[in-house]
Amino acid sequence: MQDFDVVIVGGGPIGIACGLEAKKQGLTYAIIEKGPIVNSLFNYPMNMQFFSSSEKLEIDDIPFISKEAKPKRNEALEYYRRIVTSNQLNIHLFEKVLDVEQKKAFFNIKTDKDTYKAKNVIVATGFYDLPNKINVPGEDLPKVSHYYKDPHFYASQKLAVVGASNSAIDAALECWRKGAEVTLIIRGPEVGQRVKYWVRPDIVNRIEEGSIKAYYNSTVKEITESEIVINTPQGEVTLANDFVLALTGYRPNFNFLEKLGIQLSDDGKRLPAYDPETMETNVPGLFLAGVICGGMETHKWFIENSRIHAPIIINAIKNKMAAADKES
Repeated sequence: MQDFDVVIVGGGPIGIACGLEAKKQGLTYAIIEKGPIVNSLFNYPMNMQFFSSSEKLEIDDIPFISKEAKPKRNEALEYYRRIVTSNQLNIHLFEKVLDVEQKKAFFNIKTDKDTYKAKNVIVATGFYDLPNKINVPGEDLPKVSHYYKDPHFYASQKLAVVGASNSAIDAALECWRKGAEVTLIIRGPEVGQRVKYWVRPDIVNRIEEGSIKAYYNSTVKEITESEIVINTPQGEVTLANDFVLALTGYRPNFNFLEKLGIQLSDDGKRLPAYDPETMETNVPGLFLAGVICGGMETHKWFIENSRIHAPIIINAIKNKMAAADKES
C-alpha cells in the first residue's frame, strides 16, 4: 500500500493545480484520474471554445498562450498536458476510485488497480460524468446521446437538440453548418441568457431566418426509432427524426460524496458542507476543490474562480500537519 500526505481524486485542471501546489510545498501526493489527463476537457466537443480567456485558465502562474483570446479545446489539452509532463506530476491515469474509507487518522483509497493510504484526500472530480436525464420513453435508444463530439456525424440527418445552454447552442449551430436539419427544443421562453455573448446573436438570427427551427416552452414527450414527440404550447408535435442530442446539463456524483460522509444541503441545491477558508468538509481531512463545490449550481464555479482552491487546501493541510507534529 502506497502512503501519501494527500491523495487527489480527479486529474482535471483543479486536481492538477492541487498536485502542483502539493509538490511545491514538499508534500507527498498522488493524483488519481479515471481517464486521460483532464478527462472532462478531453470529452468536450472537438471544436469547443472556452468562455474564459487563456490567462483565466492558467494555473500556478504558468502562461497559457493561445492563438485567440479565448482558447479552444485542443489548446487547453496541450496546455494542461505539458504542465503534467514537464513538472513530472505523480498522476495515475485510467484508474477509477472505488472507495474511500476513513481509518482513524488516515484514509484508505481503493481503486480498480491499487490501494493507497493518505492523511488527507482532495476530491476534485467535477460534474461532467452524470448527465441530467430528461426521463422520457426512448431516451435509452442508441440514437440518443447526452454528449456531443463532432458535427460531421450528423451531416444530412434530422437532428433534435434538447437544451438552451452553451453546449446545446454550439452543437445546433455546428451541426447545421455541416448540413444537418436541426430542431431546437427549449424548455424556457428563449435561448439561455448565459450563452456565450458572441454566439447568442448567431443562433437567434438562424432561428429568426428559419434555418434552425426552435420550439420554445416545450418539452420532449417521447422518442422513437424514427420520430420525436414534443409537447408545445400549441399542442403535441411529432417530427421525423434520426438523432437526438439531449444536452440538458450534468451533475456531480452525489452518491460518491454521500458515501464519503459529506453532508449535502436538502434545499434542492445539494450544496456540500465545507469551510470556505480551508475547503475542508465536515469529514476531517477530506477537502473539496473546483466545480464540485457548487452542488447542483454547476454554473457557479469554473476553472478561473476555483483555481485558488489549490493553495488554500494545501496551506490548510500543511498547517494541520505542523500542529499535529507539535502535539506529538
